[in-house]
Amino acid sequence: MDITTLAGQDLLIVGGGSGIARALAADAVAEGATVTLAGRDPQRLAPVAAQVGAATARIDLTDEGSIAAFAATSGPLDHVVSLAAAPANGPVAELDRDAVHTAFDAKVVGPLLLAKHLAPLVRGSFLLFSGVAAWRPAPGRSVMATTNGAVAFLAEALAVELAPVRVNALSPGIVDSGQWDRLGDGKDAFLAATAAANPARRTGTPAQVSAAARSLLTNPFVTGTTLHVDGGGRLA
Repeated sequence: MDITTLAGQDLLIVGGGSGIARALAADAVAEGATVTLAGRDPQRLAPVAAQVGAATARIDLTDEGSIAAFAATSGPLDHVVSLAAAPANGPVAELDRDAVHTAFDAKVVGPLLLAKHLAPLVRGSFLLFSGVAAWRPAPGRSVMATTNGAVAFLAEALAVELAPVRVNALSPGIVDSGQWDRLGDGKDAFLAATAAANPARRTGTPAQVSAAARSLLTNPFVTGTTLHVDGGGRLA
């Protein structure tokens, strides 16, 4: 069946607290989808869920039991999107083992467990989030580069194993989604420098990433693919 819209679809977004997750949830609801935002603390997601018209659920990607519990009570799902991340940045000599494991839980092991427990419920696709760091490694970003790179290969492997359920990955570049607000007065200069270096001469927005995500979710002839939405940042 060809599906070119999310209208009438059931969408689960894991890692629902990010700016990109909020944009995708709002756009999907506006398109007519039923959306659930999931995370380890549903109460933190409640204000955003109420704003966009989504439900909430508890899924902690470091806790397989929470995934199994959700699967046991969930009805059929059309799409599962995993945006969760737990960066473990820093020089290799200073990395904390537990932080490294948590980073892999969020990006790689957790999505594997989502597939393990939720694939029997999914009628459409899984969408995993990678990131430009995999193609643009930098000092202090070895774990981020490796986990994001693993996501691209995981999407290919799961696309074969779970077929005909589709599995894709989306790799955003630098997006003004709120995470760079921590730079304070340096944020604007950082984004301007990034835009100047990108072939597209701009940084991204949550709306642009949401549009790309929705295209992957609704195109029934795309699977095992990583879509780069980075303004060409991986080439700069």
